Amino acid sequence: MGAQLRVYKRRIRAITATKKITKAMEMISASRIVKAQRKVAASMPYATELTRAVTAVATGSNTKHALTTEVEAPTRAAVLLITSDRGLAGGYSSNAIKQADRLTERLRAEGKDVDAYIVGRKGVAYYGFRERKIADSWTGFTDRPEYADAKRVAGPLIEAIQADTAEGGIDELHIVYTEFVSMMTQNAVDGRMLPLSLEKAAEETGTKGEILPLFDFEPSAEDVLDALLPRYVESRIYNALLQSAASEHAARRRAMKSATDNAGDLIKSLSRLANAARQAEITQEISEIVGGASAMADATAGSDK
Repeated sequence: MGAQLRVYKRRIRAITATKKITKAMEMISASRIVKAQRKVAASMPYATELTRAVTAVATGSNTKHALTTEVEAPTRAAVLLITSDRGLAGGYSSNAIKQADRLTERLRAEGKDVDAYIVGRKGVAYYGFRERKIADSWTGFTDRPEYADAKRVAGPLIEAIQADTAEGGIDELHIVYTEFVSMMTQNAVDGRMLPLSLEKAAEETGTKGEILPLFDFEPSAEDVLDALLPRYVESRIYNALLQSAASEHAARRRAMKSATDNAGDLIKSLSRLANAARQAEITQEISEIVGGASAMADATAGSDK
């Protein structure tokens, strides 16, 4: 076997093994998307009703609270960025990071200092490589988040929004995540989580234009908001984590399908080259045999004379 043919066969074996791996990863991601979609759908009613409750309390009282009250001159904001722990998901993490960079630039242009909170090893690695300061980070659960993970992320953010800015507190809380639209479409989006915009909340819950009933609050509206604040932040973060997980699986499935298809095309191309090399080798061997036979015939004819 010629050296060139051996090279082609070796490359075909290596690419075939890679194709098997990418195909397996594609199938795993496809199966996990369905589970992630179900979790997103299951989390929506709770998040919607909780937002309705917060809206009702905010509109039914004059209490000033970090959950609903705008700061007159905000000077400090926090950005929670959700990325992935693993790669091989196309531009999933990079798109979210770019969206966070645009949001950070916009907030700084408004004269606000920005604290970065990162979920996922890809985001942590990106900020670490560029020596950017990270207020806090969490890793190890991005592909299958649980509500306990959302509570763990929400804890430091709730403490920061309740603290005074002179003591390291924040005036605004923003979140950047990847919204799951469909199997083919996932968009990196950002939004302000706190203070809650009552107009936007009304649009999300479908209560815009409705006249909300009057409530009596026990023990007080402020105590009710204190109780709702952690639940609201946790539910929003949990929903964002679930949507990001579904988007990650969809992006990985698409990337692995593309890799599998490219591997198949490359195997076909290398197989054609290997066949051509084999044919050239056979042709050369036939030519050498014919040439040798012809030389022997000529030698025999010369000895007969």
